[in-house]
Amino acid sequence: MGGMKPVAVFRAARTEGPGYFASYLERRSIPLQLVALDEGAPVPRDPRRFSGLVFMGGPMSVNDELAWIAPALELARDAVRKDVPVLGHCLGGQLMAKAFGGTVRANPVKEIGWGEVSVAQNQLAREWLGDLAGFESFHWHGETFSIPPGGTRVLESPHCANQAFALGKHFGMQCHVEMTKELVEAWLRGGADEIRDAAGSPGVQSPGEIQRDLAARLEALHAIADRIYDRWTEGLSKG
Repeated sequence: MGGMKPVAVFRAARTEGPGYFASYLERRSIPLQLVALDEGAPVPRDPRRFSGLVFMGGPMSVNDELAWIAPALELARDAVRKDVPVLGHCLGGQLMAKAFGGTVRANPVKEIGWGEVSVAQNQLAREWLGDLAGFESFHWHGETFSIPPGGTRVLESPHCANQAFALGKHFGMQCHVEMTKELVEAWLRGGADEIRDAAGSPGVQSPGEIQRDLAARLEALHAIADRIYDRWTEGLSKG
């Protein structure tokens, strides 16, 4: 692995860093380069400077007129053309869907907290998730993406039909498999008003419910994240 190019991790919000994904890369000695969009870092132009691109979450919409969104969409498209794997978490998955020709709009309900997702019944879903039927994931979103042309739905849930899609070696998620105790606690602090305002939504849990059995739930989630990240890192360009 000597001389492997770093994986670029794009952070759109200070409290939405790579979380568990950073620990995963560290364990496998895969270098990480953080691109702090929230601090005004420019979007790189050439995806081949990196072995892969990873887009994290954020409170904004990919439909917002933010300076970094158009170049990020173009970078994701260019990465597909140049065979550099792209991975997206929540906002990052929405960004990928939009870049690849899908649309992003309001989800019928807001989802905040823990909720079951099912693995879709297709070959590509099996390749990414093995014989897994479903798992409990973490959610925090109000918008949803359509499956872009050429993509295949691999995860779904009762409140949100499109929880993840795969397109070749590229994987976009609506749900959050990267959560850590620190991230959950930071989001609960920052999102207390949002939870209170959306308490009537069937997809929104109370802070107490979100923190129940947190360590065990995160451990189970990380086992799922490992599966997805293992499959994704197989596609990293080693050159």
